[in-house]
Amino acid sequence: MFTITVYGENQVGLLNQISIIFTRRNLNIWSLTVSATVIEGVHKFTIACRTTRQQIDNVVKQIEKRIDVIKAFYYTDDEIIYQELALYKVSTDAILDDPNFEQLLHQHNAQILEINRTFVAIQKTGHCRETTELYEALAKYGVLQFVRSGRVAITRSPLEPVNSYLEAREEFRKELMTNK
Repeated sequence: MFTITVYGENQVGLLNQISIIFTRRNLNIWSLTVSATVIEGVHKFTIACRTTRQQIDNVVKQIEKRIDVIKAFYYTDDEIIYQELALYKVSTDAILDDPNFEQLLHQHNAQILEINRTFVAIQKTGHCRETTELYEALAKYGVLQFVRSGRVAITRSPLEPVNSYLEAREEFRKELMTNK
């Protein structure tokens, strides 16, 4: 699994342009999240995809050709820290008399977000395998609803790689202005 991070301006149509690159190569996007970054006006697309290193390298090069893209990078799972968020809804009646329910949540490091007469809403963060395991464990209670977010990731390096790229680009711009 590769994780691509794309830094771009928050412009209408950029997500479509990026997804077309995957479609043209017949690549499935396993998960996708988009969020603001610490750099004002810059958004980060985090895309998980299973493919070869050669294909992911070509995809990143194509993404970087988009006008609104500042920079794109790809990583293997050991180069990043990543998580997903999963929400589960289970009938309150199904768990009410089960003394093992609390232990089950504790074993999976899950939290109850809300309890009412109709349902219990549960939250779990972790890797896909972990959120799936909890889903399977809750299946005996009858999961009413289940949703999992896409992957969110940060690099293991001290700073976002895009910071170094932007600093180098700014130095280059200043150098050009000085040499005029």
